[in-house]
Amino acid sequence: MENVRELFQILTRRFGFLNKNCCSVGKFEISIIHSHILFEVERRKRASMQEVAEALGTDITTFSRQAQNLIKMGLLEKTPHEEDRRVQLLSLTTEGNFVTGAIDQQMKANFEEIFSHLKADERAMVIQSVKLLNDAMAKSSSCCQSNMF
Repeated sequence: MENVRELFQILTRRFGFLNKNCCSVGKFEISIIHSHILFEVERRKRASMQEVAEALGTDITTFSRQAQNLIKMGLLEKTPHEEDRRVQLLSLTTEGNFVTGAIDQQMKANFEEIFSHLKADERAMVIQSVKLLNDAMAKSSSCCQSNMF
């Protein structure tokens, strides 16, 4: 049997998950953590800080510190919920939308280049396998929870 841990360690290194920054967009050097936050805020459209923190699998205190950095950078804004002023909603600023779109384009280009080395059926198999792995990880009680911070 293949050494699965080794396979994932190599994948992690090749994908650059160990790098401090994942993307450069204009004047911004975006960390992997910040990229994940921007992605979730864009995907969820005015979600509460708690909702985004839970989606990323981190505690609200740690998440709040990272979100505050993005607010200082001018990429996120925080507004109180209309009905419950204690709840803070996150949304992307105009510049945040631009940065998120640029990161998305960079990631799409990276995947296109990677997948260009595979046949169509191999690409489909890889995507299906990643979906299956994600589903299995979500069901696992012993590992693989999203504690990225």
